[in-house]
Amino acid sequence: MTSSTRHFVLAAGGTGGHLTPAFALAHELERRGHHVALITDERGEAIPGKPDFLTAHVLPAGRFGKNPLRWPAAIKAVLQGRTMSQRLYETVQPTAVIGFGGYPALPALLGAQAMEIPTIVHEQNAVLGRVNRLLAGRVDAIALSYPDVDRLKAKYEKKTHLVGNPVRPAVLSLRDQEFPAFTEEGLFRVLVTGGSQGARVLSEVVPDGLSMLPPALRNRLQVTQQCRPEDLDAVRARYANHEIPAELATYFENMSARLADTHLFIGRAGASTIAELTAVGRPAILVPLPIATDDHQAANTREIVKAGGARSIRQTGFTAKELAKQIAAMAQRPETLANAAHAAWNCGRPDAASDLADLVESFGGADMMDVIRVGENNARGASQEAAPNRATRDTPRGKGA
Repeated sequence: MTSSTRHFVLAAGGTGGHLTPAFALAHELERRGHHVALITDERGEAIPGKPDFLTAHVLPAGRFGKNPLRWPAAIKAVLQGRTMSQRLYETVQPTAVIGFGGYPALPALLGAQAMEIPTIVHEQNAVLGRVNRLLAGRVDAIALSYPDVDRLKAKYEKKTHLVGNPVRPAVLSLRDQEFPAFTEEGLFRVLVTGGSQGARVLSEVVPDGLSMLPPALRNRLQVTQQCRPEDLDAVRARYANHEIPAELATYFENMSARLADTHLFIGRAGASTIAELTAVGRPAILVPLPIATDDHQAANTREIVKAGGARSIRQTGFTAKELAKQIAAMAQRPETLANAAHAAWNCGRPDAASDLADLVESFGGADMMDVIRVGENNARGASQEAAPNRATRDTPRGKGA
């Protein structure tokens, strides 16, 4: 460790959407010589992919639902978690505490604020989450993944920083690879995932939609689809009836390798999914989860759809016929799909982990670096939007575009 070694604490809910960017930041801070610890719940402590060096602390965290009768117990749990976090901080003495959303982040951030430790929150979605919204007025900085975020009050503009949503190193390493060759005679590789929530509608609609494609596309299909265990046999039968070759599983270990070969992605619009699609540059048809809090998945699609890198279909209109129509519009000509891939790639923010680490390091150390400021308050990701002559954003990369 160097003489500038500091301690940072990351706090996140136990889902992959919260923990993936937290783990990416942990790797970057550890690479820079700092100590990093994690506050989460039981799910987060056991989730695959947690760095070996990252010690996890499980603290009580009440969940505030719609039933007010449960709020007293939730408040009690938050207060207990806040007290326990303060005991941890007395030992660790962190330079800053960084929250990634989810209820487990709440007591950790409240404890830090009570001890006057700098706090930062990172928002993965295009709608400010409930915990981040609750604490937005009290934190020292708000790091954003999108240039336009709903539920973020204008009065907080001076402490917001556009950094992007960090992705896994295995995915980021694909960014400079060519978009896989897509010709009028070659294979048409489609990747379908839906996550644990709402994947059934994809299992029901996608096989039939693919069967309705024009023969020139249908006969070249090679499908990889992630399904829920209870749907696996039915989906396999659908593809067999349509005579479409498909590899199906409930989980794929080498998802990054499969993404590398993909010509078109079909799936939900979670923050990590969009971040990975834009990091690699893969066109997509997105079906936002309708029950997502504050409809944040629909908001997540705005930037990539506006750029031309994806199409979004509301679940109420997600039929086999509509899916086939949208796929045909994107893939009937090779250059159309390649242009969509390039548009998606242009939305990527590959420096997200580094920019977020720069922001985090600016507390308790040197003055905030100019490199992460644009105007008064945005990070380097914003400068990519503001400067049309930047090669990383607007110069064609030769990826089939």
